[in-house]
Amino acid sequence: MEKVSMNKRRVFFYVQHLLGIGHLARASRIAKALLRRGFDVTMVTGGLPVPGFPGEDVMTVVLPPVTAGDKGFTGLADAEGNPVTPAFQEHRRDLLLEALRLSEPDVVIIEAFPFGRRQMRFELLPLLDSIEAMDRRPLVATSLRDILQERTKPGRAEETVELVKTHFDLVLVHGDPAFARLEETFPLASEIADRVAYTGLVAPPPPAEPAETFDILVSAGGGAVGKELIGAALAAAKILPNELRWCLVTGPNLPQPDFDELATAAPDGVSLFRFRQDFASLLAGARLSVSQAGYNTVCDILRAGCNSLLIPFTAGGETEQSTRASRLERLGLAAVLPEEGITPQDLARQVETALARSKPDIPPLDIDGADRTATIIDENLKRREGVRPYRSA
Repeated sequence: MEKVSMNKRRVFFYVQHLLGIGHLARASRIAKALLRRGFDVTMVTGGLPVPGFPGEDVMTVVLPPVTAGDKGFTGLADAEGNPVTPAFQEHRRDLLLEALRLSEPDVVIIEAFPFGRRQMRFELLPLLDSIEAMDRRPLVATSLRDILQERTKPGRAEETVELVKTHFDLVLVHGDPAFARLEETFPLASEIADRVAYTGLVAPPPPAEPAETFDILVSAGGGAVGKELIGAALAAAKILPNELRWCLVTGPNLPQPDFDELATAAPDGVSLFRFRQDFASLLAGARLSVSQAGYNTVCDILRAGCNSLLIPFTAGGETEQSTRASRLERLGLAAVLPEEGITPQDLARQVETALARSKPDIPPLDIDGADRTATIIDENLKRREGVRPYRSA
């Protein structure tokens, strides 16, 4: 990594995606907003590479990748699927600390931690200690989605609060408090309320007109755990009328043998892709989106304003997607189909019902969270420097 420019304010942004790509996609949107705001951005990524992310003009430090050892996030594996070793962890830690030293940041953003990504303590706790030891300590923020995983061990929330109070100046909650508030999934939020700032949902900009249109757009996020959904969609397509056009996006992390198996089984009228850079545009032109209920996918759906059938990811006791999906269902913005025991017949029936609905009326949720995040960081940094904060019109 070369030393960054000294002429602009500098952001050091740590992002670790393990199964899906939502964390990386959200962080990349924020990075683009920071660039527009006049910051230099160095993004440190620790997961498998994803085409198109983090994007142009973002300086990137790529650590040796790790992934979730299983669907329940109970361990870490390297790019070859082997459990990570202490030597591997020490090497990553050293690379991360060297990247921090070369960056000389004005702002450090750490995605999810200490509310999540506890598997990465081996490098993040030394990173925080190194930040505290810097002669010119940067502004430190954690970057959170609006709904947190509620399955926690005793004492974990208290430890999170202590880490926030010790090391973090800002808790950036990427949500609209009218839809979800931090205290609803983190019961000790009141103890750090002075640091919490709601940014709005980090949705993409309004999409371009789609280059092609489909009746049903099925997506499986990053793809690491999406084979069952894509397989059920292929089977449902064979049940429903042949004239329906389907687009299935498996995600880049679906293993190649699984992709090949699905491609062989795809009937006429079904287009299968690993990844589509124009996904947001495809959503805007689709009659129905069928997907899991991850943060980024839901933001894409809200921006596109299309009908949605959500199948929340629940493996390993995950609660976040189910919570989000049920809230959207109550607002009339989505139908929900449980992941467990899903059959092609169930999916075909739900798709048929959803196609008959008119487009939903999207409530006035704040979905411009990337720009608002950049504004909040800019204002807090200028406040620290004793400069009158910039106010947008």
